[in-house]
Amino acid sequence: MGKVVLVTGAARQLGGRFVRRIQRDPEVDRVIAVDAVAPGHQLGDADFVRADIRQPAIARVLAEHSVDTVVHLDVSAKTVGTGGRTAVKETNVIGTMQLLGACQKAPSVRRLVIKSSTNVYGSAPRDPAVFTETTPPKSLPSGGFAKDVVEVEGYVRGFARRRPDVAVCVLRFANILGPEADSPLADYLSLPVLPTVFGYDPRLQFVHEDDVVDVLGIASREPRRGTLNSGTFNIAGDGVLLLSQCSRRLGRPTMPLLLPAVTWVGQALRTVGMTDFSPEQIRLLTHGRVVSTVQMRETLGFHPQFSTAETFAEFARSQGPGLLPPEAVGRAVDRLAAMPFAGAAGDVPGITGAGDTHPTPSAR
Repeated sequence: MGKVVLVTGAARQLGGRFVRRIQRDPEVDRVIAVDAVAPGHQLGDADFVRADIRQPAIARVLAEHSVDTVVHLDVSAKTVGTGGRTAVKETNVIGTMQLLGACQKAPSVRRLVIKSSTNVYGSAPRDPAVFTETTPPKSLPSGGFAKDVVEVEGYVRGFARRRPDVAVCVLRFANILGPEADSPLADYLSLPVLPTVFGYDPRLQFVHEDDVVDVLGIASREPRRGTLNSGTFNIAGDGVLLLSQCSRRLGRPTMPLLLPAVTWVGQALRTVGMTDFSPEQIRLLTHGRVVSTVQMRETLGFHPQFSTAETFAEFARSQGPGLLPPEAVGRAVDRLAAMPFAGAAGDVPGITGAGDTHPTPSAR
């Protein structure tokens, strides 16, 4: 009999894509798709179970189906259906606690894959140029989704100590983008005008939706010869982009504001429901974040199909034309960059460049 894989967060676009993909794996016999709400997309031949992972009933689902592989994708910055930030936090943290407790009691479980985020590193002015998987953050996130993933990973480490017989893989994804991306950052980049922090031009990394599904497949099966898919791995496309480069490629002008004004604008955008412009996202758009992907390549054996620049290009094509031609936005950004407050941007050691022909200077 093949493996029985349980996937949480099946009602999300990413969860649905992975459920459909994993069914094509010849080693997989059954797929159990779990979510608290019914999905609006097809799940193929998977068995959908409507269950809330925040409730103890998830233990019964694991036992009834003799699940041996759990792929936990229901860790997200956005809610599905009704509910606000409180519902998201409960699903991320309490839901993960319940799921791990159920996995601990299920003797059939042999592999656990967790969708995490590079948000665990935070974004601070004195951050290192590049984070590795073992780099501690300068300051722990004080709230929001970043704090959620810090707590989630803490519970996962505790589970790994209690169940050393279970292979645990934690995937820290950079900002996920693509034609169907659904995240606070994708919402921000879809705004007609991008509010930015005056004097800062952060470095950003992206990972394509297709690459996310591919690496989840690698993590959920037995490792290939010469690789290891247990442990914690940063997942991101090659290279970095500056926020100014993103704006010109989208054809969307930026609106530089002093930090207090950006916070006020973020509150206003949240109020009207345009985007979840959270404090952690403001910190990212101020200081940026870059992670090393050496372990992803050398240990996990995963090589993304899309670079950061190619991922962003796919996203930009799905957005349609912006308010201004990219050339006009580029000239305006260059004029801003030439102002006295902007410093020179250097190359980042160990990161393949993916900028424009004439990189925009930045200040951090």
